[in-house]
Amino acid sequence: MPERISINDEITVGAQPSEAELKGMADDGFRTVINLRADGEDMQPMSTDAEGAKAESFGLEYVSIPVTAEGMDSELVDRFRETLHRAAKPVLVHCSGGKRAGAFVMMDLAVKNGMTGEQTIGAAEQMGFECDDKSIAEFVKQYIDTHSE
Repeated sequence: MPERISINDEITVGAQPSEAELKGMADDGFRTVINLRADGEDMQPMSTDAEGAKAESFGLEYVSIPVTAEGMDSELVDRFRETLHRAAKPVLVHCSGGKRAGAFVMMDLAVKNGMTGEQTIGAAEQMGFECDDKSIAEFVKQYIDTHSE
């Protein structure tokens, strides 16, 4: 997947930003960062607290919602969706490489737009998201197929 995928004018999904990239995002008009990484992940350049302090020092709102494959459940997705809806836009949603962030954003968009789980996986792949983790793909489909607005 590319470093960042712009979903629309309000939401961008991406990989872990560096401190310089956080500053650049603030300069480019981003207003919020939602971090889905859990502390202690491999290749994590700074803790969630340190990232939050940096983001806030650049004038960005910052929210940490730790997501792990083992801890992924509907309540966590619901919490993310509420946070995303309330967040000042534009917003960057990120994890380490963008897969979790992409899955969570796509679940929100799919439910809002009345898509099926299967349609969502296809749309995500067309946008450049890699759905190569079967357990995450199945969770995404199940969540979408059991939720509606």
